Amino acid sequence: MKILSRDFTLRERLLIVALAIILVGLFYYQFVDQPVRTALNSAKAEQQSLQMELESARVQVERVNSMRAELDEIEASGVKSRMESYNNSKKELALLNDILAAASEYTITFAEVTRDKDQIRRDFTLQFIAQDYGTVEKILAELAKSPYRCLVGDISCTGSSRSVEENKINVSVTATFFETMVGGVEDAGLPADTDAGNEEEGINYNDLA
Repeated sequence: MKILSRDFTLRERLLIVALAIILVGLFYYQFVDQPVRTALNSAKAEQQSLQMELESARVQVERVNSMRAELDEIEASGVKSRMESYNNSKKELALLNDILAAASEYTITFAEVTRDKDQIRRDFTLQFIAQDYGTVEKILAELAKSPYRCLVGDISCTGSSRSVEENKINVSVTATFFETMVGGVEDAGLPADTDAGNEEEGINYNDLA
């Protein structure tokens, strides 16, 4: 049996080499270059997303600290407020509804009343949605300047998206209304005195009125 064979011409060799280079290039592009580019683009997108989240968190912290400082300044300035007689809850609730009218939506939750001698503490939580931080500041300032003795506690603000400057703000605030039994009328909702020994320790609750 005769086997036909011949040497490749120079032109054919060059074509084979060119074809091999093309095949290697296609293999590199498909299985090396493209996956690496995709991974790099994904890493860049994730980095940008994390940077946006960090910037959002930084802005939130700065705005909350600013509001906290403003509230502390209001309290330190000695804004005139009065400690109403027990039970002032209806007027306090009406006041909160008026203050929160600027919010998109809100809920008000009162905790159980606590009593310490003649002092009554009415803790409550506000959860509301505001269009921007300006609205949040306005609501908190009005709460701090309440005509009824009120102490604002914890404040939590969360943007509904990464762009906290342009989207709705979810806010949670804890605060306390103070009332006094002086001039108040006891009812079924009035708890027992939680600390009868404070009077012996020299605490004068009349100073809080």
